[in-house]
Amino acid sequence: MDATTPDPISGTPSDSQPDALDRLLQVLDLRHLEGWGPRGEEDVLRGDSMPGPANRAYGGQVLAQAILAADRTVPDGRLIHSLHGYFLREGRVEEPIDFAVERLRDGRSFSARRTHAIQFGKPILSMIASFQEDQPGYEHMMPMPDGVPAPDEVGSAFDELATLPEGVAVRAQFWTDSAFELRHVGGSLYLNPDTAVADGGVPPATQMVWMRTRRPLEVKEQAMHRALLAFACDQLMLEPALRAAGKSWQDVGASVPMASLDHGMWWHRDVRVDEWMLFVQTSPTAQGGRALGTAKVYTQDGALVASAGQEGMIRLSA
Repeated sequence: MDATTPDPISGTPSDSQPDALDRLLQVLDLRHLEGWGPRGEEDVLRGDSMPGPANRAYGGQVLAQAILAADRTVPDGRLIHSLHGYFLREGRVEEPIDFAVERLRDGRSFSARRTHAIQFGKPILSMIASFQEDQPGYEHMMPMPDGVPAPDEVGSAFDELATLPEGVAVRAQFWTDSAFELRHVGGSLYLNPDTAVADGGVPPATQMVWMRTRRPLEVKEQAMHRALLAFACDQLMLEPALRAAGKSWQDVGASVPMASLDHGMWWHRDVRVDEWMLFVQTSPTAQGGRALGTAKVYTQDGALVASAGQEGMIRLSA
């Protein structure tokens, strides 16, 4: 194996290649723009983009950056617990993105912020988010499904995608350029549709996926881990609809245009994205060129840490 070839077992690029996780952390390190905003430089920040297909900025990256921009403006000790964002326009990877934060309210225990991600003078994302101090209260949660295979019992995307030649888009998206490792319970959609299609059956509109960053993180701040979880979710949210339609990621593009339209998310408990998380997903409906995806996110020991919902454009023939 030469010095430029990724390890097909671990999926980790060699020392001569940039590390996808490091690149992600770099673009999430936003910088201030002096003199902007109603309350000074901290209300407008600027960030760059990861590489993306067709030079489009990845929506999950812009969402994570918007979260961190808003977090910079809230009182210490308050963490994001919910958001709703609309993806309004394509972002371009070669152009910096400005994040303008509006301070809507600071109450005794909650803060509300609106963030616009702006390129060429126009918003590409509009997000409103709520932050809360850590407070005691009544607790309950839906349990994680029983009998789910452990991550080490499930095949890795890195091993599966190593069989593809360089230059194939899905290989770059989920391996070479991916900051996260994914392990689909019951099989992925990277190379082929759900196995039910081959067997002549109807594929389910559900799936379960283990996910974590491809290596441990030095950063400990909960705000960063929550932002990274939002980034990770956007990779998966529409997969159950793709599965139900009998399609694979090889079909996405010219034959199956797909894009995120909006994203809602709720954080229930602290999370570490460098530890295995189980995404329990469904697609309740698809119609009119749109599909809805939902996810519950659990730690490996069964704590429900987040829930998410996303509607996306997915152009499929009837």
